[in-house]
Amino acid sequence: MDPGLVPVLMLVAVTATLFLLGAFGVQRLKPWPVAVRGGVAALFVTTGLAHFIGMREELVAMVPPALPAPGLLVTITGVLELAGAAGVLWSRTAPWAAGGLTLLLLGMFPANVYKALHGPVDSVMDELVPRSLMQVVFLAATGSLVVYYARVSNGPFAQRRP
Repeated sequence: MDPGLVPVLMLVAVTATLFLLGAFGVQRLKPWPVAVRGGVAALFVTTGLAHFIGMREELVAMVPPALPAPGLLVTITGVLELAGAAGVLWSRTAPWAAGGLTLLLLGMFPANVYKALHGPVDSVMDELVPRSLMQVVFLAATGSLVVYYARVSNGPFAQRRP
């Protein structure tokens, strides 16, 4: 299996599992945002840990040369991903964590483009279209939470629901 697919599979598998458990009566897993929060947390634990274990050198190489201190940027984004993963699990911080992760994905997108255009391309998931589509899936997950919480609140994320 292509290692580039692992984050997508984590998001989809965990979200689907939690959604099905909720559908079959596990009350704490209802409504759907709870399942998506679990999937988003699994996604960002997977990608956040990669900033420190296993893929660190590849991630440092992805940082466009115009940006300073690539190692520090990879460390900071890894910490933010792990913090966002934790934050999205707690209902009080989930809306803000989802918003922060959405902004983080947008901010890191240039590194994905740089990787795809300047290589090395080791797998299909390293090419521009698959990498971009993967980012769209991630943004759809985090963005759906932002929209959900914006709609159920009286003000910006005021309500402390699922």
